Amino acid sequence: MTLDRRNFLSHSGKCAAGLALASSLAKPARAESPNNRVNLAIVGVRGRGHGLMHGFASRPNCNILYLCDVDQTVVGLPQREIADRYGAAPKIVQDFRRALDDAAVDAMVIATPDHWHALATIWACQAGKDVYVEKPVSHSIWEGRKMVEAARKYKRIVQTGTQNRSAPYMLQAKQYIDSGKLGTIHLVRVYNQKHKPNIHPVEETEPPPGLDWDMWQGPATQTRYSTNFHNEWHAFWKFSGGDIANDAVHQLDIARWMVGADYPTKVSCYGGKFAEQGLSEMPDTQVATFEFPNLIMTLDLTLYTPYMIKSDQQIRDGDMFPYWPQNTERVELFGTKGLMVLGRMGAGWQVFDRQKNRQPVVAAQAYGRFPDPEHQQNFLESVRSRNAPSADILEGHRSTLLSHIANISYRRGGRQLTFDAQTESFVDDREANQLLKRDYRAPWCVPDHV
Repeated sequence: MTLDRRNFLSHSGKCAAGLALASSLAKPARAESPNNRVNLAIVGVRGRGHGLMHGFASRPNCNILYLCDVDQTVVGLPQREIADRYGAAPKIVQDFRRALDDAAVDAMVIATPDHWHALATIWACQAGKDVYVEKPVSHSIWEGRKMVEAARKYKRIVQTGTQNRSAPYMLQAKQYIDSGKLGTIHLVRVYNQKHKPNIHPVEETEPPPGLDWDMWQGPATQTRYSTNFHNEWHAFWKFSGGDIANDAVHQLDIARWMVGADYPTKVSCYGGKFAEQGLSEMPDTQVATFEFPNLIMTLDLTLYTPYMIKSDQQIRDGDMFPYWPQNTERVELFGTKGLMVLGRMGAGWQVFDRQKNRQPVVAAQAYGRFPDPEHQQNFLESVRSRNAPSADILEGHRSTLLSHIANISYRRGGRQLTFDAQTESFVDDREANQLLKRDYRAPWCVPDHV
């Protein structure tokens, strides 16, 4: 049956049942009979969403039908940009469920704050839409599993915004490792180090005109509006998992992919707010250790280190490498035959052998390019072909899960936790398992049965 707006809003308000009659909501996607055009709705047009909007709009045979944002003050300019550049103005809606009602929409691109990713993805799958969802895919481990279930149940293409998986230079690195040239790998070090100042108190006020603050909060516990929550939501547990989830998940995904690891057996994570006091609930220093069979993976995160340099666009789109010791986003893979250092988002990779005459010996290398175009094209091709995308939701869930279990260990005092991959829960640790799932606020509830 067709998902009309009245039924959608009625069902979505029932927390316990989620979307009742969900099995009847998924209508056949136009993409299953390949079309020349893929019609998209963009959800969230600030920041990353704005970039995705332009990226997809520039792809051949792709059309932006809707711009959806709870803040109506930010959608006018993007609409004019699309109209001026591509000749057709997309519709503007405040509630993205109106776009789900439209049978002409093939897929939804979700670039909301983290706490909305799961529910928006699940609703889209239930409405018969394919999904491109930004990282981190979920706000909790339980949410991520529900996203996978929804994608499989409704036979939807769900691509995660971990675009390194579509980068040609990353595929070359993976081939190099799989060929055995690096030997066997027993240690992987992941880095996410930058300068991100703490935040400080601001007055709570009424939300500005044009912003649906209730819907912006969505599944999170209700609170009064403040610009800190609206603009610095990464700093609060109710909306985010901090920088380990927001940014380091890219490197964690690369590391896990390169070595072919699925789930860790144990995790421990220590840290704290040491450098600058403020309102942020997140640590500015975090060290996590993940144990896999015959492999240790570590993560070092700092937010007070301005001398650590992120790869800029000149590196990403040029034939050059970062200065690795001060690169904020590198992954180091220690094999029995060599050391590979990988940079994300086009920063390339190099393999180092033993030095000669105190000079580095580079055994192999590849320059990179920023992989957004390839990743977006991969999604569109998957929508048309129904083949799995390069960053399928299951892989996005497993990588985001690493950030979640590290945060759970940190929030439980840094104790070592044993993880059961079959149940995606912790062994004999009730307190840790309490953080597998959030409490939801009606009517913005991820249903138990998707």
